[in-house]
Amino acid sequence: MIPELLLSDIQQTINAITGTPTKVISLDAVSGGDINQAFRVRTQSGLYFLKYNDAVRFPGMFETEALGLKLLKRLNAPRVPKALAHGESENHSWLLLEFIEQGSYGKNFWDGFGLLLAQLHKNSNESFGLDHDNYIGSLPQSNKKHTTWNEFFIEERLEKQLEMARNKGLVDNNLMRSFNRLFKEIPSIFPSEPPALVHGDLWSGNFMCDANGNPCIIDPAVYFGFREMDIAMSKLFSGFESHFYEAYHDAFPMAPGWQSRIEICNLYPLLVHVNLFGGGYLGSVKSVVTRY
Repeated sequence: MIPELLLSDIQQTINAITGTPTKVISLDAVSGGDINQAFRVRTQSGLYFLKYNDAVRFPGMFETEALGLKLLKRLNAPRVPKALAHGESENHSWLLLEFIEQGSYGKNFWDGFGLLLAQLHKNSNESFGLDHDNYIGSLPQSNKKHTTWNEFFIEERLEKQLEMARNKGLVDNNLMRSFNRLFKEIPSIFPSEPPALVHGDLWSGNFMCDANGNPCIIDPAVYFGFREMDIAMSKLFSGFESHFYEAYHDAFPMAPGWQSRIEICNLYPLLVHVNLFGGGYLGSVKSVVTRY
């Protein structure tokens, strides 16, 4: 159940958005979130999506998510929910979003999704990173700017997660030595490409189909990075339909050898999973690193 003060603040926020007193009719818990409490809020003025969490444990989580959604919405991207408001109520932080009704995939869903992601990735920047840090899942994500992808990937993605895992006793010296050897190979693995705006956490749980059959992306961890990070992440847990990759590649061809780079790109989300869920994912990490 939603805390009383939080509910009161949400009620006042919706009143301010609509410009008129609007009664909350019902609150329905929404399943699927591993991190936040999530609800569909039904009011006299329509539906809203609310999620909240501990403001002390996750400072700035919803503020940065709102910034990411606004960036995706402003640039050429698949549909994202509109970020309406965010705030804090006592020890809870919260984010109020447009509610997107779920629909059924049409026959061109995957082609359209691949094309839209390619269009998103054509948005570039002068450096890799972002002007603020954010979160991936419930973990802080450093977006300190770098002029090269190799530096950014090693220092802001792999080393940050390795340090976290080592502090938890999950990574030993042997694995660290293997990563240090891999770091020397990184410049020969990745092609030189300009930074691309990426979703940052593009797995099957972070997209949906709206009522009109259009692809929507949710829960972003945005930054300007190497665009194949999104492609690789989409393949980490079962993968998307083949039409998605074909349409993407037709619209924005990837450099030769992209398939072989998938497992290197996915070292980052795998290490994130090690830090979120424990050592069960270490085997996958070790099998990739030791091959290099």
